[in-house]
Amino acid sequence: MKTKISFKSKLYITRLSDKVLLNRFLLMTLLYIGSQTTLQAQEVYYTKPSWFFGVAGATNYNFYRGSTHQLNSSLTPPVTFHNGEGAGLYLAPLVEFHKPDTRLGFMFQAGYDSRKGSFDQKTTACNCPADLSTGLSYITVEPSIRFAPFKSNFYVYGGPRLAFNIDKSFKYKLGTNPALPNQEPSDAVRGDFDAVKETLISMQIGAGFDIPLSSQNHKTQFILSPFVNFQPYFGQHPRSVETWNISTFRVGMALKFGQGSAIETPQAPASKVQFSVNAPRNIPGVRNVREVFPLRNYVFYDLESNKIPSRYKLLRKEDVKDFNEDQIGIAPSVNPSGRSARQMTVYYNVINILGNRMVKNPSANVTLVGSSEKGTDDGVAMSESIKTYLVTVFEINTNRITTKGQLKPTIPSEQPGATKELVLLREGDRRVSIESNSPELLMEFQAGPDAPLKPLELVTVQDAPIDSYITIDATGAGQVYSSWSLETTDPDGKVKVFGPYTQEKVSIPGKSIMGTRSEGDYKVKMIGKTKSGTIEEKTTTTHMVLWTPSKTDEGLRYSILFEFNKSKAIAMYEKYLTDVVTPRIPKNAVVIIHGHTDIIGEESYNLTLSLDRANEVKSIIESALSNSGRKDVKFEVHGFGEDESMAAFENKLPEERFYNRTVIIDIIPLLK
Repeated sequence: MKTKISFKSKLYITRLSDKVLLNRFLLMTLLYIGSQTTLQAQEVYYTKPSWFFGVAGATNYNFYRGSTHQLNSSLTPPVTFHNGEGAGLYLAPLVEFHKPDTRLGFMFQAGYDSRKGSFDQKTTACNCPADLSTGLSYITVEPSIRFAPFKSNFYVYGGPRLAFNIDKSFKYKLGTNPALPNQEPSDAVRGDFDAVKETLISMQIGAGFDIPLSSQNHKTQFILSPFVNFQPYFGQHPRSVETWNISTFRVGMALKFGQGSAIETPQAPASKVQFSVNAPRNIPGVRNVREVFPLRNYVFYDLESNKIPSRYKLLRKEDVKDFNEDQIGIAPSVNPSGRSARQMTVYYNVINILGNRMVKNPSANVTLVGSSEKGTDDGVAMSESIKTYLVTVFEINTNRITTKGQLKPTIPSEQPGATKELVLLREGDRRVSIESNSPELLMEFQAGPDAPLKPLELVTVQDAPIDSYITIDATGAGQVYSSWSLETTDPDGKVKVFGPYTQEKVSIPGKSIMGTRSEGDYKVKMIGKTKSGTIEEKTTTTHMVLWTPSKTDEGLRYSILFEFNKSKAIAMYEKYLTDVVTPRIPKNAVVIIHGHTDIIGEESYNLTLSLDRANEVKSIIESALSNSGRKDVKFEVHGFGEDESMAAFENKLPEERFYNRTVIIDIIPLLK
């Protein structure tokens, strides 16, 4: 009896032979990659290639549909064959072009494309099984458009397929009737199909994923790309007669290589970074600071409430006669940046300060403008709560106070289209503005509804002034490093880490580094992460002295407060800086100008903004000094952005955030 090999067995044998060929192909290419890896210098970096060359290997899973009956002019089987399946080898060299981090590219493959397989077995009139298989094969040319939708390693592709026939062979076998075991089997008939089209034009679509096998340390970079491909039956009718057609599903992988161009090595930028540590001598001394504390003309309200918040200090009627704005919040010291909760205590008395000044200046009138996201009625209710307090407690005539309501303040924090930090922005916009044209209430040289109230002058003792800080200068780091950090080691070997930073100059309070140690030699290491991802270190040693009190000198401090509109703030303060601040700078003094922002917005933007504002203030003062014929003053300018370790206040409440939007001017007299 004839032993029949089923289609599944044939398909398995075909797949096995294709798998062996593919495995040999991959093994040889991977061995080549390994040999290349050992030859490449690890110190050199290269760009990602744009052109790739290589080879693709795959298995074609072929699905036959339609019908075929007359195989050629000399052979017409007694049955018609219809459906069938098979697996064949695909092997082709390839060329690809796609620039790194782009979507569109081009692919081209041309090679051997087997469509071999077997038709489903048929039974003839004599109850004999009939089998037909084919070795149909082509040389295929497949240009494609490559599209990476996410600019990532995943891509899809598609394009035409042009196929040239190179094999049209078939094998026909008529078996014996199982009921007649002694029947003599016939020999298999081999031949070529006739009426086979020499050229086919069809289409193909697919998807793949690039897996890098080499790092950018190598000029020649290899990529392994598993892929799938589908070629529908459109245009794939092998013969010009009958209805036989083929659909193919291809699964395989491509090995590609390309060459990058040498780029600047990570070590090269090292010489471009200038690293130095400046530790002041810090001769002991107590500094009395005469501070002109600006008084913002806003009262901020809690969301969902039109009552005066409990954090604002409200007096009883009998306490008004004892109220003195010059005595508010007297405290022995302030925090290292020169501000503390004491200044907020002053600010939370702003309604009492307003009432006290209106009592002393009976001709002064005010307008209270409430801004509420709930509407004008709610804004009026907010304004009326302050008016009621001033009329009841300070006995201000109601005709001197006008109330209004509006949806947003004149200079809103929340801008159209804003999507980030909306709660913080809305807290800043929900407020009552105190507006007046009475010079008795307003800051010197200010006028109009946007003018701040007259500031308070306070005398305090300051601990660790900003000019006592340790300054680290990393000139050039912005171009070379994505970020850098500091590591300090004290004389006992204790290590502290600071950062990471992106700016080129950083000031750190001596106490943060030294703790309670009075002085000592410290090792300071800068650790920079280059933009190519490598680590670079620079080390120096410096002697540090902790700032401690001993004797007395006196400094001056002024502050400029900013809205979101920085140019308007500078214009408003220009005459004040020129006519009030500049004349009070002693001969040979040091003027330290440091800018700050709140935490709203991007950190990098805020850092730049704070430095820009500080430089604008410096420019105005420097110009005023020059016009007076003075060149004896030394300037230091710092931008701290939203750095909360250096911030004037916390950022929990809208009042604190508005006061952090500032430039502080410290005037340090020459020590005698």
